[in-house]
Amino acid sequence: MNDLLAAPADVRDVALSRLQDAVTGQRHGRELTGTLAGFRKVYIDSARWRMVYGLRPAPEGSEHRREVFVVALRPRAQNEIYKVVAERLGIAHRPLSALAHAARARSPQTTAHPKPITVGLPLGRPATPSPVSHHPRGATP
Repeated sequence: MNDLLAAPADVRDVALSRLQDAVTGQRHGRELTGTLAGFRKVYIDSARWRMVYGLRPAPEGSEHRREVFVVALRPRAQNEIYKVVAERLGIAHRPLSALAHAARARSPQTTAHPKPITVGLPLGRPATPSPVSHHPRGATP
């Protein structure tokens, strides 16, 4: 809630409107993936601000089935909001997504081999080159 109070008035107004849409089910933010799966993000003020929120069952006796809670409302610059969300959720180290992990993984084909691999060469004696004949075209030896 402190993020809402600290945000500029125009950002706060849009954020509250987006939250109202989420509460009524009229609009939902995009689902996050990876370690932040289960949470949603909403674009605020075009590309500059983001809000991350979650949905959870409402307490017993509430007139609503779900409640919306804001995890963070921050500028998007340099993924600041996602760092704050991870910190607030107690995620000390965000593991790589499967795609990022695959991109950073070292291919087994690039590992050094202790001996050079020779493919298609016969075992035993090395092949000797056959003599090359330099006869003019059409001439027979």
